[in-house]
Amino acid sequence: MIEKKPIIFLLLATMAILVGTVVTMVAPFKWINDPKLAIASVKPYTPLQLEGRDIYIREGCNNCHTQMVRPLLSDTERYGEYSKSGEFAYDQPHLWGSRRNGPDLARIGGKYPDAWHVKHMKDPRSMVPRSNMPAYAFLEQPLDTGLSEKKMKALKFPYTRADLDELSGKTEMDAMVAYMQKVGNDIPWRKTGRAEVLGELDNPFQDNMAVLPEGKELYLQHCAQCHGEDLKGEVGPGLEDLDQPDSAVFNIIYVGSPEAGMPAYGDSLGKERIWKLVTYLKSVHRR
Repeated sequence: MIEKKPIIFLLLATMAILVGTVVTMVAPFKWINDPKLAIASVKPYTPLQLEGRDIYIREGCNNCHTQMVRPLLSDTERYGEYSKSGEFAYDQPHLWGSRRNGPDLARIGGKYPDAWHVKHMKDPRSMVPRSNMPAYAFLEQPLDTGLSEKKMKALKFPYTRADLDELSGKTEMDAMVAYMQKVGNDIPWRKTGRAEVLGELDNPFQDNMAVLPEGKELYLQHCAQCHGEDLKGEVGPGLEDLDQPDSAVFNIIYVGSPEAGMPAYGDSLGKERIWKLVTYLKSVHRR
């Protein structure tokens, strides 16, 4: 019996483990990083995006943020379309991660405008009040581009002299924002609207002034970071003169506006709270 021959048994067991490791770990990593298997719309990083990715790694952002949306309802409802292997063909190394001390960032690209990211990096709690993320205001320093061309060549990413010249005068913050806007944004996945909330809708709180305090609190919690506490605008436009029908304002908040970098709040706030928020916003306009 083979179990009575310890040396042969040990060698066979070791061989089985090695074969299993190659099949389940080594080979998939090679396949994932094969540009031939990339999704057609997924493009290699530009020099500025690649510099931002290296800063992301340098600062340990991947220790708190994953970049992989699992094909589970809890993930897709919160973060968006689940991740595909072809999205990571140009990621060396990949940054999937396994800990979510902060939210997953696999679909962060295009979710917010550049100004939102800059403000968030400088003062995270100004945009997300309960965030435990440290401030990265020090990224407003000149970008070191000494190795940019060598890195592009090593990774065999296409680039031009004009691409490298665009790095001149850029800061590390510029690079980080460029990378954030690239992540997960190469495939079309965002939903642009929901049929059940389009069209003319009646505001159930239109003449109910009792909901204004709650509406104002909702505004301060979810909107003031971009539109200003006084509704005069900052990252987003001012809202103090919101001359639109209640239903139009409701629809914008509910489904978002991807082209303007505004996320949808339908799932997180629900219809009733959004109507209270709309009532507050229109009350400010009517003053």
